[in-house]
Amino acid sequence: MQCSWKAVILLALASIAIQYTAIRTLTSKPFQLCPLPSPQNCGLGGQETEPPFERGAAGGGSCDDYPYFTINATRKTHILVLATTRSGSSFVGQLLNQHQDVFYLFEPLYHVQTTLIPRLSHSRNAADRRVMLGASRDLLRSLYGCDLYFLESYIKPTPTNHTTDKLFRRGASRALCQQPVCDAFGPADMNVEEGDCVKKCASLNMTLATEACREKRHMAIKIVRVPEIGDLRALVEDPRLNIKVIQLVRDPRGILSSRIETFRDTYRLWRIWRATGRRPYNLDLSQLTVVCEDFLSSVSTGLNHPYWLKGKYMLVRYEDLARNPLLKTKEIYDYLGLPMDKNVEDWIHANTRGSNEPSAKHKFGTVRDSAANAESWRLKLSYDMVEYTQTVCQKVLHQLGYKAVKSVEELKNMSLSLVQDKTFVPFL
Repeated sequence: MQCSWKAVILLALASIAIQYTAIRTLTSKPFQLCPLPSPQNCGLGGQETEPPFERGAAGGGSCDDYPYFTINATRKTHILVLATTRSGSSFVGQLLNQHQDVFYLFEPLYHVQTTLIPRLSHSRNAADRRVMLGASRDLLRSLYGCDLYFLESYIKPTPTNHTTDKLFRRGASRALCQQPVCDAFGPADMNVEEGDCVKKCASLNMTLATEACREKRHMAIKIVRVPEIGDLRALVEDPRLNIKVIQLVRDPRGILSSRIETFRDTYRLWRIWRATGRRPYNLDLSQLTVVCEDFLSSVSTGLNHPYWLKGKYMLVRYEDLARNPLLKTKEIYDYLGLPMDKNVEDWIHANTRGSNEPSAKHKFGTVRDSAANAESWRLKLSYDMVEYTQTVCQKVLHQLGYKAVKSVEELKNMSLSLVQDKTFVPFL
C-alpha cells in the first residue's frame, strides 16, 4: 500500500507530538515515575499518602506497588564523592557522614569489584571495565533509592534473611552504628569508633538499614572504583535522581607516596626503587600512569562544563581542604545546598589537629595534622621518583595547579609550597 505525502507528513507530526508529550511528562513536576524497587526513589523526598507497604522476601516490587509518591521541592540530595584511592576520600566522606540528616555509605562498589572482577583494581581491559561500570551504575541507582537489598547480590557469603556481617567498612557509616540499626549505642553516643561499631553491633540487618536510609533527608556515597566522571553521565542525567558530584583530586605525587606506604605488597617494587635509587625493570608503571590519565580525562570533562553537569559538579583539591578544612567544608555544603551541622564542625576540629601519621587504630584513619600531611610526601619520595612522576603526569599537574620541582633542595624545602593558589568554582 502506498501512502500519500500528506499521510506521511501527518504521521511525522504525530510522532513528534508523542515524543514532546513524553519529554514534558518526564521533566515536569510533580510527576510519578518508579522504575526502581523502592518507594523512596519513587518520591525522593515526597510525602506518603498511604500506609507503608510490605516488601517481598527478595525486596522486589513494581511501579504499581508504589503509586503514592511524587517528586516535590523537598527532593533528597544524592551526593557522590568521586575519587581514587589514597586521595583523602575517607576524610571527605566523613565530612558528610557527620551530618545528622545524611545517610552515608563507604565504598559499596568494593563488593561489585570483588564479586565480578576480583583483580580489576588497575585493569585497563575494556570488557572488564564495561562489566564493572554497568553493574556499578545499577547498584548506585538502587542505593540512592535506599534499596539496600540490591547490594546483597554482591556480598559474599550471601546474606541470610537479609542479615550479614560482611558489609565492607560498615563502621564508617554513623547511620549503620546507631539505632534502629544497632542497639549497642544510644543517641548520646555521637562519635562511635569504627572498631567499636564492628565489635559491639550485631550483624547488619539490611531491612533496618533500609529503614534508616529512608528516614534520612539526604544520601551520600563515596567511591574510588569509577575512573572518570563521564562514566557516570547516565546517573547524573537520570531525572529520578538529584545527584551532585564532588570530584576529589590530589597531587599524583602525594597519591603515589601514600599508596607506597599503605599497600606495601602491591607497591613493593616502588619501595625498592625508593630505597636503592634504581628503578626495577619489571616495575608496573601503570600504577602511576593510570591515575594521571584518568584524572586528566575526568577533570577535563568536568572543567569544560558540559550541559549535563550544570549544577551537579564541584572539583575539590585535597590540599585546599587540608589547609583550610572548615572554610572548604562550608563551601562544599553551600554547593550541596545543605546547612552546616555542628557535628561536622566538631568533627573537623577533632580530626585535623592530630599527628602527621594516620590513626594507629586503622590505616585509613582520619585523625592527623591535615595541613602538614598535605605535602608530607616530599619527605618520603626520592627525587628521581618525583622527577619521573612530573614527566608522565605533566599535563594534569599543570591543569590542577601543582608546581614541579627542579632539584632535591627545592623538593625538600617545606617552606615553599608546591600547591598554587587556584580557585575551582562549582559549575552552577
